[in-house]
Amino acid sequence: MIALIYPKREYTTVDGSIIASPDRRYCGKEFKDDNYYIKSAEKEGKKLVDNFQINQQSTLLDIGCGQGRLPIGLERILGDINYIGLDVDKFSIKWCNKYINKNFPSFKFSHLNLYNERYNNKGIKFNNDFRFDFENDYFDVIYLYSVFSHTTQEDLIIYLKEFSRIIKTNGQIFFTTFVEENTVDYVVNPEDYYLKISGPLHVVRYNKKYLFSIIENLGFVVSKFDYGNESNGQSGLYLKVK
Repeated sequence: MIALIYPKREYTTVDGSIIASPDRRYCGKEFKDDNYYIKSAEKEGKKLVDNFQINQQSTLLDIGCGQGRLPIGLERILGDINYIGLDVDKFSIKWCNKYINKNFPSFKFSHLNLYNERYNNKGIKFNNDFRFDFENDYFDVIYLYSVFSHTTQEDLIIYLKEFSRIIKTNGQIFFTTFVEENTVDYVVNPEDYYLKISGPLHVVRYNKKYLFSIIENLGFVVSKFDYGNESNGQSGLYLKVK
């Protein structure tokens, strides 16, 4: 008798929203729970509404969009919005175009084919000549969840330099990474950390004062610092243009 092999399901539906199946969610184990995931999606959308006053006229860039947790939340609480999601993982972008863009065309997704040792080791290497294909002063908000926590310091600096070109003068940025005080300026996969390290660029950690100095030297100011309250103990940083 020949055993039939059925393909894994790509999605599930929760409270009227299509979300990626648990095995396709590249995030902490708590996100494998469907109800937690959909509530966290709404929470992220509300975070942008409450902190950045984002609305249906806002222009939003989501780097590291994964399988669309943020746009799913935004669609649930705001409806259509001028949203662009980018990710170095082409399979995530394929999923988002198939299950989000198809139903909500204002949410657009593109593959960002840049090198990342953890997620896209065949991508194009970053350098100081890198430019996004966006006009100057285009975005109201730029959002990166759990991106700089898995990105080298050199790449973080290139990103922030380019953000200063594409964000509006009154624009704002949100990102997460691992931040501590009384530690070395910058380290990748620190020894004896509270998280079990798994693979390259699993934990990128900054000294708080050092990270703030990088941010300020690149033309931004930290308007709010939320220590340790994001996924896996990451901190949330809210930036404004100086």
